[in-house]
Amino acid sequence: MYRLTSPETKLFHNVPLSVLDLAPINEGSTAEQSFINSVSLAKHVEKMGFNRYWVAEHHNMPGIASSATSILIGHIAGATKKIRVGSGGVMLPNHAPLVIAEQFGTLESIYPGRIDLGLGRAPGSDQATAYALRRTLNSSAEQFPEQVEELQAYFTGNGPMGVKAFPGEGLEIPIWLLGSSGFSARLAAEKGLPFAFASHFSPEYTIPALRIYRENFKPSPFLAKPYAMVGVNIIAADTEEKAKWLATSQQQQFLSLTRGNPMRLQPPIDDIDKVWTPHERTAVEKTLDSKSTLIGDPVTVKQKLENFIHETNTDEVIINSQIFHHEDRLRSFEIVGQMMGK
Repeated sequence: MYRLTSPETKLFHNVPLSVLDLAPINEGSTAEQSFINSVSLAKHVEKMGFNRYWVAEHHNMPGIASSATSILIGHIAGATKKIRVGSGGVMLPNHAPLVIAEQFGTLESIYPGRIDLGLGRAPGSDQATAYALRRTLNSSAEQFPEQVEELQAYFTGNGPMGVKAFPGEGLEIPIWLLGSSGFSARLAAEKGLPFAFASHFSPEYTIPALRIYRENFKPSPFLAKPYAMVGVNIIAADTEEKAKWLATSQQQQFLSLTRGNPMRLQPPIDDIDKVWTPHERTAVEKTLDSKSTLIGDPVTVKQKLENFIHETNTDEVIINSQIFHHEDRLRSFEIVGQMMGK
């Protein structure tokens, strides 16, 4: 059976809290500084008892530094002591399953009992970048179930044509399926795997996807009952006013995506309404829904997080905080961390 929490994990209303780090590259900064900030944040949340720290694979995105996901996982695991570290996720269609088995077999061998392998089926990029990664577009999201099957086979020693993954074979690395719709929810249920849902950018599908997962779950050698983790955006500050100001960085980020012009994470601004049109505001606010994007002071965020956990009945919450100034990001997680165990 997969071990999904660490003994030292602190809980918020019996629910572990974790971190999703998109390794933001700030305007005027560099990937080098992004990685320094990631290590700083990982150490910070580890001390507070957060359960896991995940980074996500993206490509051709000037504001996200986690493209070489497995390397960054090793960097963060090497700088911490006990927090679980993993991918949220590796976009499996971009890779040969054998390569991922070897990479994560290596990570698990260096940091035993601490590595998670979250898998997504989206390219994490545009079609041109997907081609540059794969040199072909023959590998598609529709082949994702077969790719997961092949990857699992390398860990059990039953790889195709007798091919073995060294290191990798025989290691019990928790495999998660990630999704923003019902496809991976159903596949995770069929395979008896833990499921992580991206409510932080796909809020309207959260409850339907969780229902599909729970109602169709089949116990497996990996997991006896469903285990769902749900993503949420949290921007917490000591005052409501400051939290709303900090949140304009994430709003600008999604606005740039809406315009098809992704950019580095921008500093907060005083009046976001001067930047977007009413139509663009509606589009961004639909993605950053108030139920899964929690902005406010400590009292407000605690109440919103309690409501989110109650509504989703999630087993774990993974938190994304796109905040420009590193000290404000640390403070946001500190505010959340102070809620745990109370």
